[in-house]
Amino acid sequence: MMQRQPLVLFVVTEDWYFVSHRLALARALVEAGFRVIVATRVSDAQQTLRAHGVEVCALPFERALTAPWRDVMAMRALMRLLDRLQPDLVHLVALKPILWGGLSLLARRRPQRAVLAFTGLGFIFTSSSWLARALRPLVTCVVAAVARRSTHWILVQNDDDRALLDAAGIGDAARTQVIAGSGIDLADFPRRPLPPSRGAIVLLPARVLRDKGVHEFVAAARRVRATRADVRFVIAGERDAANPGAVAAADLARWQREGVVEWWQHCADMAGVYARARIVCLPSYREGLPKVLLEGASCGRPLIATNVPGCREVCRDGESGILVPAGDVAALSAAIHALLDDDALAERLARGARARVEQVFALPVIARATIVWYRTILAT
Repeated sequence: MMQRQPLVLFVVTEDWYFVSHRLALARALVEAGFRVIVATRVSDAQQTLRAHGVEVCALPFERALTAPWRDVMAMRALMRLLDRLQPDLVHLVALKPILWGGLSLLARRRPQRAVLAFTGLGFIFTSSSWLARALRPLVTCVVAAVARRSTHWILVQNDDDRALLDAAGIGDAARTQVIAGSGIDLADFPRRPLPPSRGAIVLLPARVLRDKGVHEFVAAARRVRATRADVRFVIAGERDAANPGAVAAADLARWQREGVVEWWQHCADMAGVYARARIVCLPSYREGLPKVLLEGASCGRPLIATNVPGCREVCRDGESGILVPAGDVAALSAAIHALLDDDALAERLARGARARVEQVFALPVIARATIVWYRTILAT
């Protein structure tokens, strides 16, 4: 008798986000014999998912916090979907699906195996704004209640996030797993020769958010260009106006008029963008495990990142890049100068970056760890 495929239901706010961050892992799961369904708000990206053997179910999620009635609708739709599909494992990706998906699971009589996947702790847990401070106790209470159920497991991408959740009383150490991201397909981001320093591009590949260190990147660009006017500073990513941390559109327009940075917005061919850059820079305030650093490292680019959770897992100081303190524009500028002025250093860190991705973050390594963990959960 043919054994039924184990069904994994991913719950995520946007289909394009799943394509960007988890498609390679989903493909590996399908190849390993899992049936994979993604419940999400759909766009044209659903065609990409289906082309790779991933099924898609529409949920009316909103990424912003300003439309809770739509989130309630999404929660009710998810409950109906759970009843219909009876998945073996539900994988909730990021905070909003953990909140609403977790409440959906708690509302069901039948216990359901689930993974609460924290992809960094984000605005609610890390921001000092009044909104984040107001919401944090309620969110912590709900997440802790969801994580308390014995069939629910926690997945984090770095040890710092694991420690923070533990300090907040969220989860059980025996049901918490650290897996370094979702894996990167090295073939999608091949190593390319390092461009020369003259006319070099320093690349910030991220959404245009304050907590990605955009303001520090612009300030460092001003300092470096005061003596190296040939160097180009590029931001490649959407502004993401729905995010509370979005940089003001007026500031972004002003920086471009001044010529201090270029904004390339969303780029479909990121491998081609990395190939043009000499340095990949992410002066973020906190990350889970930044995909852009993994991609840049895979392409053989020396990294500059802040010494914060997530970033330091990929950017090892003196091995794959240079770490600088968060918010320190002077240190960020000095690191950029070092990689522009010292070809031997840049080449050595470029080789180290690629080697680290191959050894630690490559798709086969991460997929194998994820599948072994899934099967451990399903056996309980």
